[in-house]
Parts: sequence; structure tokens; C-alpha cells
Amino acid sequence: MSLKARITEDMKTAMKARETDRLATIRLLLAAIKQKEVDERVELDDVAVAAVIEKMVKQRRDSISQYQAAQRPDLAEKEQAEINELQVYMPQQLSAEEVAAAVDAAVAKHGAAPASMGKIMGELKGALAGRADMTEVNKLVKARLA
Repeated sequence: MSLKARITEDMKTAMKARETDRLATIRLLLAAIKQKEVDERVELDDVAVAAVIEKMVKQRRDSISQYQAAQRPDLAEKEQAEINELQVYMPQQLSAEEVAAAVDAAVAKHGAAPASMGKIMGELKGALAGRADMTEVNKLVKARLA
């Protein structure tokens, strides 16, 4: 079963169980997937669906930091609940040690010069996409190159 089909089935289950918050999050996700399909005129595969989910999670993390800065913990909790629901569909996340090992291997392959940052990040984005927070990977690469 494809990831998109699984999400659709979960939407039907949430409807039957009357889980309104979960249903709203799943509908947002399906709308984002459908929008991407219409914009690009393609049927998204599991990798592209995971990229849409990753983008939505990143947007919600940004919102949480802004809500916390504005002293709005109620809205931050709502965004966190949406993140928790979206992460169900993400692939298994890598541990910090696995991410560090991948960064070290990429730095060793391309050299520890700051000019090779783009090559290193390009390789890591392909290898770790959806399985690690790329913001944290970027920070780790910068620390290794400094």
C-alpha cells in the first residue's frame, strides 16, 4: 500500500471514529499532496509525499517557535499535536550517531574545506531526506568544517 493510500485510509478511519483534530490534520496533508500534484501535473510517489510531510512539519516547528515567543502556549500545543500526527507517516528517523557517521563520511569524501559545503549537503540531502532534520544536519556539517 502506498503512503498516499494509507493516509486516505486513515482519513476514513478518523471520520468513522469522529476524531476531529486528527481528521483535520489528515485533510490538510491530503490537500497539500493534491496541490503539489496539480502544480506539477504528476502523481506523487512515496518519496515526494514524504517531502510534502517534511515541509509541513518544518512549517509547524517554525510556528511553534513564533507562538512561544508570543506567549501563546495554547497555539503551540495545537501545532505540536499536528506534528505528532504528521510524523506517523514519516520514515523511521535516524539516531544522532547515525547522522554524525553520515556527516563524517561525506566530509571525508569531499574534504573538510568550507568551499565543499554545497557538495556535502547535496549528498547528505539525498541520503538523509525524510529520515533526519536537515537543519540539524546543516549545523553539524558547519561544525565539522569550522
